[in-house]
Amino acid sequence: MISRLAATLVALVVVAESAVGRAALVKVGGPPGWVPNTNYTDWASHQQFHVGDWLNFVFDKYQYDVLEVNKTVYETCNSQAGFITNVTRGGRDVFQLTQPRTYYFLCSRGFCWGGMKVAISVQEPPPPVPAPAKSTATSSARPSLLLTVAALSFFSNPFFSM
Repeated sequence: MISRLAATLVALVVVAESAVGRAALVKVGGPPGWVPNTNYTDWASHQQFHVGDWLNFVFDKYQYDVLEVNKTVYETCNSQAGFITNVTRGGRDVFQLTQPRTYYFLCSRGFCWGGMKVAISVQEPPPPVPAPAKSTATSSARPSLLLTVAALSFFSNPFFSM
């Protein structure tokens, strides 16, 4: 039982560590979220988006929505011309950026004309950062390794066994 639990824990740490630094969860609009009277063009110009990142749209689902649209619909705010994806689910919605291209989003409930739209330019992910030179100092040990060792020590403790 303990060895299976320990193996599962080690596997989870390895998976979590491999995902770190590869994708970001970005709240659209910053702290206010997806609301009117926000300059999304300015906000997006200060962000870097990469393939694999997730956009987090936070909004009142009874007042607003989020549609992925093409460039023409984005520029004209004419959501009646169609949309690619209705991102709206519950007001705390995520959308993964899967390709290096520009994505266009807007609110179709009349708020697009007031600026409630955003164009997201997505780039390929940056190359991985090379691993630092190995050191024998214990202070340079990776936190995940320390977590793994601590967890294994905890689960192998006879006091913990059932």
